[in-house]
Amino acid sequence: MDADDRFMWMALDLARQGRGRTSPNPLVGAVVVQDTEVVGTGYHQAAGSPHAEIIALKKAGEKAQGATLYVNIEPCSHHGRTGPCTEAIIKAGISRVVAAVQDPNPIVSGRGFARLREAGIKVKEGVLEDKARRLNEVFLKYITTGLPFVGIKVAMSLDGKIGTMTGESHWITGEKSRQFVHRLRDQSDVIMVGIETVLKDDPRLTTRVDSGEGRDPVRVIVDSSARLPLDARLVENPSSAGTILAVTNQAPPNKCRALEDRGVEILTLPALRGRVDVTYMMKKLAERELTTVLVEGGGTLNYSLLEQSLVDKLFVFIAPLIIGGVKSPTAFAGTGIESLKKAWAVEDVEMKQFERDLLLIGYPVPAHKHAETVSQGQAG
Repeated sequence: MDADDRFMWMALDLARQGRGRTSPNPLVGAVVVQDTEVVGTGYHQAAGSPHAEIIALKKAGEKAQGATLYVNIEPCSHHGRTGPCTEAIIKAGISRVVAAVQDPNPIVSGRGFARLREAGIKVKEGVLEDKARRLNEVFLKYITTGLPFVGIKVAMSLDGKIGTMTGESHWITGEKSRQFVHRLRDQSDVIMVGIETVLKDDPRLTTRVDSGEGRDPVRVIVDSSARLPLDARLVENPSSAGTILAVTNQAPPNKCRALEDRGVEILTLPALRGRVDVTYMMKKLAERELTTVLVEGGGTLNYSLLEQSLVDKLFVFIAPLIIGGVKSPTAFAGTGIESLKKAWAVEDVEMKQFERDLLLIGYPVPAHKHAETVSQGQAG
């Protein structure tokens, strides 16, 4: 591993520390190196707080003169909630900038690199670019599409069931798996379920990590007809992050007003085939700068999101249990597909183990896109 790779890995590790706290901004880490000595480090901790480059340069002080700055995404060159990092880099006397990826945000997108080069600073791009893109998958999806990054969490048995024929599902997976899910919640802007999950499980949808320092995501319930009970735990136990009920015009006005009186926000959305238009819903969430959605719903909501090409990532826990039963619910319901040729492929699969449970993490790809990728790989 050469020096540029080594220090970029350090920047990526620093950036990772801001996970779940920087929305709608990217995860950014910065390292200032004088000769081979690290003289300053920093990472972006929250939207509106100093950027990683500014923190690292401040720590480096006079040692930044003539040094190299490593950063995992292009430094900003515009005035936002904070000043432009490019001007601070120039003023500090940095002689070389090594970056992993260009910022696709239209107000940055190459302008930061151009400004640095104009000032006589050497710029090297593309170091560990694939790793940097994966780290900032949430930001890259949000800034290029105007949609949040959507992950689905599933806990199922070996035979693909997420509950028994009577609806019992607590608990299919073990405690360590559940703690991992709470860490996912802590890193998400939104936790989403369908109304059937609420009626069956009466969940709280809060974050409960071992450290006690977890952050609650905004709770979103997809409920076309406002069937959410007034005595549900989601209603009676409000979260500081807020609770949104996504309904259509089918929802009774009196019931909506009663829920609003109890602190639930009603978000009325267009209907698609009699249900909430989930694509429109995701756009509305993104407009609020909610960039990460963790779905912990049932098979109907899961399939609806998958069918609309809204799912970016899967977290599938598999417990060593067999439940059986044609009436036992599965992770993805809906109408299903007629041919395996139309199935979604899951790529870049990673596996973890939590005691007896297995966790598969992967990225769903529609069949036609998967076929195109395979074809391109063979052609190359």
